[in-house]
Amino acid sequence: MSKWKKLPTLNTSGYQGCLNCPSKPSRAHMRTKIAVGFGDAYISRDKAIVWRENMKTGWASVPRLSRFERMAKADPHHDWRLVLNAPLSFVEYQRQGPGLWVLVKTGQGFA
Repeated sequence: MSKWKKLPTLNTSGYQGCLNCPSKPSRAHMRTKIAVGFGDAYISRDKAIVWRENMKTGWASVPRLSRFERMAKADPHHDWRLVLNAPLSFVEYQRQGPGLWVLVKTGQGFA
């Protein structure tokens, strides 16, 4: 039995982080790069950060969500999250099953 609480998936129809931003998908794709450039992007397990974007890292070496899906699949009884906090957009995804990372929080970012 899992110790973490499964949060409801947000309906993103009509949501935009800003007027020029596209709507956010309700599921994160495994090819998603864990990066925002200016801001904060990270993967957490039970609120402890497993990996955080480093602006000194080049785009080619930024990991994709699939890397952390493999980690989460091997250790599924924890609350895994993907957080992308950019100047005009904030999204948080929670892993809720194999290959299923669903949108649970949104916002307008930090600017």
